[in-house]
Amino acid sequence: MTDYRRLRVALLGAGAVGSQVAALLLRHGDELADRAGATLELAGIAVRDLDAPRDADLPKELFTTDAETLILGSDIVIELMGGIEPARTYILQAINSGADVVTANKALLATYGSEIFDAADQVGASVYYEAAAAGAIPIIRPLRDSLAGDRVQRIMGIVNGTTNYILDRMDTEGAEFLDVLADAQALGYAEADPTADVEGFDAAQKAAILASLAFHTTVPLETVHREGITKIDKGMMDAARHAGYVIKLLAVCERLADGGAESISVRVYPALVNRDHPLASVHGANNAVFVQAEAAGNLMFYGAGAGGVQTASAVLGDVVSAARRHIAGGVGVGESTRANLPIVPVGHVVTRYQVTLEVADEPGVLATVAGILSEGNVSIATVEQTVTGEDATTARLVIGTHRAREQDLSDTVERLAASDVVVRVVSMLRVEGD
Repeated sequence: MTDYRRLRVALLGAGAVGSQVAALLLRHGDELADRAGATLELAGIAVRDLDAPRDADLPKELFTTDAETLILGSDIVIELMGGIEPARTYILQAINSGADVVTANKALLATYGSEIFDAADQVGASVYYEAAAAGAIPIIRPLRDSLAGDRVQRIMGIVNGTTNYILDRMDTEGAEFLDVLADAQALGYAEADPTADVEGFDAAQKAAILASLAFHTTVPLETVHREGITKIDKGMMDAARHAGYVIKLLAVCERLADGGAESISVRVYPALVNRDHPLASVHGANNAVFVQAEAAGNLMFYGAGAGGVQTASAVLGDVVSAARRHIAGGVGVGESTRANLPIVPVGHVVTRYQVTLEVADEPGVLATVAGILSEGNVSIATVEQTVTGEDATTARLVIGTHRAREQDLSDTVERLAASDVVVRVVSMLRVEGD
């Protein structure tokens, strides 16, 4: 048996993911040692409550409530507590003690990533976070390493399994939002308070992380445009299906060129995706990230975006990488954020749209609507009209546009809403992936 150098591993948190990481470290220790070139000794597991139920049967003597003492003397610290504090404090303590850090904490990295990476650079440590953006899907390492010599033009991803599960069932079964949300909560896909998922906060955090890597630019979370899916209803799903689209909550990170000056846009919103696009076939709670690079072309990464054992796979991959770095020696590789591309508001984005209006069913209405669109520099590609209401006094117009600037479209929709012939603006959805 090979006599490997021993590395102490501290685990902070023993929830769904942490319990699986600990169990796999103990169960497959010999295999991991052969891959890492070092014996990975689980020194302890820091938790808030020693008596809380766990997802795995783990030795009681490993548990402690003294995270700070556990961190000291550890070579690798795995942070799976979640939230901002005390996770931020513990990670900085670990870095300053000379340990490498493995984390799946997307909220922390999206908010304090620059501080954490700067601290690691100052002491020559490394921070690994493959599990922070898309669960088990390997996307961080491809963006950071494999595509480092290329120019990523665009990322379009389904990075939240809860919302994809909800939208997929609304599309395939004709179910209503609240009914599917209740099912998602019962199955454990959605929390009792689903706000982080259904309002797009979770996806926005992941978008900030992916965009920072892809464009070598620090992307503060507050610069990410965010919209959720709570306004998506059965009528919008039916209209999308009729037009050959499916609605997905997308994280879109895009390199823009406006007058020769480069900038980036980072946004999260429900969008129409053509049913021929690979992302349209992502069902259930799965995630997928579609990357367009200048030289590599189109790449797609698909798989489980959540789940204890699935996410543990990504975490342990990072642990092996951290162990190999310790054995090889030298300083850690820092994050590349020196491009400093400006981040523009969503109003600069150019794409196609589907605008649905409820209008008065009378002569001249379509001409009036077309005139307002034309004045706003928005060109009509398709129009479909159906009569609505028992007394047939109103009609529904579904208008597909050619590519238009978001700000122009937004201003035009405001003018439509104020028009005498428009009863209400039912919806406005972007078309992505064409």
